[in-house]
Amino acid sequence: MLESSAFTRVFDLLKPLETLEKPDLFCKKRDGVWSKYSSSESLDVIQNMAMGLIELGIKPGEKVAIISGNRPAWNFVDFATQIIGGVTVPMYPTITVEDYAFIFENAEVKLVFVEGEDLYLKAKEAAKGNKNIQAIYSFDPVEGAPIWTDVRDAGQGKDRSVLQTLQDAVKPEDLLTLIYTSGTTGRPKGVMLTHHNIVSNVKSLERGKFFNLKAGDKALSFLPLCHIYERTDIYLYMFYGVSTYYAENMETIADNIREVQPTMFATVPRLLEKVYDKIMAKGNELTGFKRTLFFAAIDFGLQYDPMKKLGFLDSLKLSIYRKLIFSKWREALGGKIRLITSGSAALQPRLSRVFWAAGIPISEGYGLTETSPVISVSRVEPIDFQVGCVGSVLDCLELKIAEDGEICVKGDSIMPGYYKNPEATAEAIDKDGWFHTGDIGEMVQGKYLKITDRKKEIFKTSGGKYVAPQLVENKLKESSFIEQCMVTGEGQKFPSALIIPEFAALAAWCKQNDIEVTSTEDMIANKKVFAKMEEEVRMTMAAVAKYEQVKRFVLLPRLFTIADGEITPTLKLKRKQIYAKHEAAILALYE
Repeated sequence: MLESSAFTRVFDLLKPLETLEKPDLFCKKRDGVWSKYSSSESLDVIQNMAMGLIELGIKPGEKVAIISGNRPAWNFVDFATQIIGGVTVPMYPTITVEDYAFIFENAEVKLVFVEGEDLYLKAKEAAKGNKNIQAIYSFDPVEGAPIWTDVRDAGQGKDRSVLQTLQDAVKPEDLLTLIYTSGTTGRPKGVMLTHHNIVSNVKSLERGKFFNLKAGDKALSFLPLCHIYERTDIYLYMFYGVSTYYAENMETIADNIREVQPTMFATVPRLLEKVYDKIMAKGNELTGFKRTLFFAAIDFGLQYDPMKKLGFLDSLKLSIYRKLIFSKWREALGGKIRLITSGSAALQPRLSRVFWAAGIPISEGYGLTETSPVISVSRVEPIDFQVGCVGSVLDCLELKIAEDGEICVKGDSIMPGYYKNPEATAEAIDKDGWFHTGDIGEMVQGKYLKITDRKKEIFKTSGGKYVAPQLVENKLKESSFIEQCMVTGEGQKFPSALIIPEFAALAAWCKQNDIEVTSTEDMIANKKVFAKMEEEVRMTMAAVAKYEQVKRFVLLPRLFTIADGEITPTLKLKRKQIYAKHEAAILALYE
């Protein structure tokens, strides 16, 4: 583990690699085989890449873009750019050519590294007419395209003494990266993050003893590295001496977890919901005593609170359930999991409770790109958090709740501002240095932060009542039959919703009830299915105030997607776009 005092710039994480040999610093499975880069191999590639960038004329402060899924080469380009004083501009592989073109131009990108052929062609199209971009390199071989190893090879055998001079010139307050937030409206904004921003976030997580990580642990990574959530996690792993294993893709996560047997991984609530839904689907197939025991364990787990001491009888029940039922959950997660972090969206309290009951600690956190990213997170060892909250605030930040309920923060991990956008910066950071998150929240027991909604998404019904749609949506999604939903109702008599069912669970229900359906369209058109969904909505709405309850809804046959412009790459709803597409159906609910 790196000494905290020696860690002032992100690339200082490379210092231990000079003396401590680690056989699996960065690993990626390809074509059925795990390729492992040791610490010394990684350092050698990074330094050769850095020399190659210098040969290409990249100077301190100049921008290098990365558009790729997770792989060791992503880290190599990132660190190589850092140690010559350059700035990385990571981008989602899923955004449009128009957005790439805007970011290339706005950030003044000089070099681009892409994953493979599809992204090479998109980047090439986006770079047309851009005089700044010198070359586009591919990580995978693409006919007619230069490959990333060309840069590495160009630096091979060069005198590396210049690297130390360049590193010494980099100050903690220097720009490390530009991350363009996807946003739910308008053009992306370039969040400027310095070395100090991210270093302070990592150090604060370590000082607060939020995570029980040790040298030699393994982490599985599958959330996109272009997002600051996963990227800061990778830096945290390196700080602790943890190995990073990159999943092959989102479809192979379950297999990769069993192979790698990670100590921890970071995820988003949707993945945990899918895991839980699959477990429930298997439970529904059980019969007799096994079924009774399974659902007894689930019912116990849904009421479990890890912060409360159990009595003798409940302790006995929990030990039985963990041995006979929950042990299989742990086996499915590799058998060595000690921690799962969840962020980017609200985690259903029921999921937190049941996973903790299963002996699988989940640490829910909260933050934004602009905050590097962590603002608060739940402590898991020793346990110190409250279910339904997003943990304790990091000591590198101050937090206040404004009069209108908005969460405001200031401190070391807050961005300096948006690149070339002083108006947006002034809107986000007030004259006293407080960054306005746009989220509404409250402090519980004076120490745990609770998020209640997005400030700009709250709407008012015709009865004058304010409705926080995220709160209602989270309640709806507690049903295992609801995968996505959007609550609306501005100026109307009551809230309504667009609902996309969890079609696998619904198909199993149809089969159990002898309902023949051949497609998702068939399913949602069936009167019995609609009645079942009405029952689910009624049950979930019992937990919210009457004026917040969804009275009517529309069932949709397919998920909201990034490609259709309905959600952002971080899975946030683009409400205006979704509403515009379904306005007629929504308004019909009020006729």
